[in-house]
Amino acid sequence: MRTPGPEGGRALLVLGGEKYLPQWERLLRECGFPQAERAASGGEARRLLLSGDWDLLLIAAPLPDEFGHDLAVDAAAQGLPVLLSVKAELWEEVSARVAAAGVLTLGRPFSKAVFAQAAGMLRASQARVGKLQAENKKLRQKLEELRLISRAKCLLVEYLHLDEEGAHEYLQRAAMEERTTRRAIAEEIIAEYGESERR
Repeated sequence: MRTPGPEGGRALLVLGGEKYLPQWERLLRECGFPQAERAASGGEARRLLLSGDWDLLLIAAPLPDEFGHDLAVDAAAQGLPVLLSVKAELWEEVSARVAAAGVLTLGRPFSKAVFAQAAGMLRASQARVGKLQAENKKLRQKLEELRLISRAKCLLVEYLHLDEEGAHEYLQRAAMEERTTRRAIAEEIIAEYGESERR
């Protein structure tokens, strides 16, 4: 999910008929999604999802070609915030099927306040997920860097007959002299001495 800019968020509204389109578009505008595009079916929505960058997927089920819960689950699996609107009598059953995927289900009719609150909850949870993903990526990069440095130290110990402290100082000094990172030096060492091991 993108962070909506000053102009607001971009929503994809999946709605089978035209009858309630103006009300849905007004609701989206009033709740911070002035850029709403409509898909008339699940198939059309899937094509638009591939070609666009969306802040919200709103599905008014049922759709002409499917109910809409599979579309909701598929989109949520791609990291998109999804609101699935169903008739009130179906809410409990549908919500039970899609909640684990991160899809928020609203029973119709609902008020503007309820919709705004649901959209806000999705935005907040998406921001938290994005932060956790960024932290996870940084940790994976750090672990990979430590693995490369450790491998390079082992090669320095083996081929240059340094002790572990000497190998550490070698990496530090080379990084300072070449004005680069220890990881870059480690990669050079692995490329040079690792090739020797394979011969």
